[in-house]
Amino acid sequence: MAYLIKNATAVFSPTQSDASDIRISAGKITEMGCNLQPLADQSERVIDAKGCVVWPGLVNTHHHLAQSIMKGVPEGLNQNLNDWLGSVPYRYWPKVTPELMYHAARLGLYELLRSGSTTCADHHYLYHATTSPELEDAVWQAADELGMRLVLCRGSATEVGSHHGMIEHGITPESIDQILDRLEASRSRYHQDGDDAMRKLVVAPTSLIHSSEPDGLRAQAAYAREFKLGMHSHLLEVAFDEVASLKKYGKRAVDHAGDCGWLGDDVWYAHLVHCDDYIIDRLASTGTGIAHCPTSNCRLGSGIAPAIKMKQAGMAITLGVDGSASAESGSMLQELNMAWLIHRAVNGPDATTLEQVLNWGSRNGAQLLGLDNVGELSVGMAADLVLYDINKPRFAGVHSPLTAPLMCGEPVSVKYSFVQGRPAIDNGDIRGLDEAELTARVQESVAQLIRG
Repeated sequence: MAYLIKNATAVFSPTQSDASDIRISAGKITEMGCNLQPLADQSERVIDAKGCVVWPGLVNTHHHLAQSIMKGVPEGLNQNLNDWLGSVPYRYWPKVTPELMYHAARLGLYELLRSGSTTCADHHYLYHATTSPELEDAVWQAADELGMRLVLCRGSATEVGSHHGMIEHGITPESIDQILDRLEASRSRYHQDGDDAMRKLVVAPTSLIHSSEPDGLRAQAAYAREFKLGMHSHLLEVAFDEVASLKKYGKRAVDHAGDCGWLGDDVWYAHLVHCDDYIIDRLASTGTGIAHCPTSNCRLGSGIAPAIKMKQAGMAITLGVDGSASAESGSMLQELNMAWLIHRAVNGPDATTLEQVLNWGSRNGAQLLGLDNVGELSVGMAADLVLYDINKPRFAGVHSPLTAPLMCGEPVSVKYSFVQGRPAIDNGDIRGLDEAELTARVQESVAQLIRG
């Protein structure tokens, strides 16, 4: 179906910043301007955007959808990352069934949609030697039903590792042959090529330092590059990564990554909090990317990633939620707001601008994920966009309406959301989802986890 969005208060576009109207056809933005008229044949639906600002859909480059049913676990509320892993995700990981995974994924995607996201990169690492592929299938299904772009980062571990929780909770790692066979099964079934694909598969060992061995990392890198898949993992979220790498391999974590084939413009890491100039230079010179997760890093006391130094070195900054067990709102808009503020606190009031951070959370993220035709409101780009209703009391005093949702933060009201030209949120309602039913199923899932 074709659409004409009219009368927007403001549109975030690098090419037509004065536009108030956007025409959508065949999944693309076909026209932008002012006073665009509906087609004479009445073949398009007119959307009244009065009182709304229009942004490109936000792109979340690092998430853990399974954690949507692990919010606020009491034992983990005041723990650091290593202890928290044992108290929360690794504790419940073996108990997650395909049904629970489905409800968790729906909740996580719901939270993202409500905050303005249209693309999610889910670092899904609920895999072990006896795992069921139906866990992964549930994530693909949930994204498909809600109409969101999904980049599934297929996690893995070949070693029990040094993080707490894996041994005591009986988690048996996969063999590298299992990983490669399962990757191929997922790739052949789900992966789509193209710069506006709805489904992408990424090779994503859980940790380069703690849960993977070098030969296995090299084999996964070779597989990814053979099929032109992205590569993703966690790195340097805490200082322990560097300590463990020096002890195990006699080299710095970033150098170990490079020796295993895990640096390059097809690679990005979540967190990268503990980076000095040498690390930043290696990452920047190889084109390696970052999913900056400020809320989770604050919540777990991990620190603040040096995103400003990274940007100055030439790295493109992107943003991720990191899962609702350590960023309980599950909101991508919160990540933008937090990123805008936290670097100002450290680096001064001009360290970040609203427009810069919005690009981190949209265009930069899309390009990082290989979605070059996504993340920008321009003619010819995929029609992934969100309409925030700012005709509300809390926005009434704002002098800069275009960036009001980022500046003011949550709560926001997404009136419409489009993915590939199809409404995911239609006049405030998420298509294909009953909120009362979702709430009940998630509550049942949490109770089931607690019962064990």
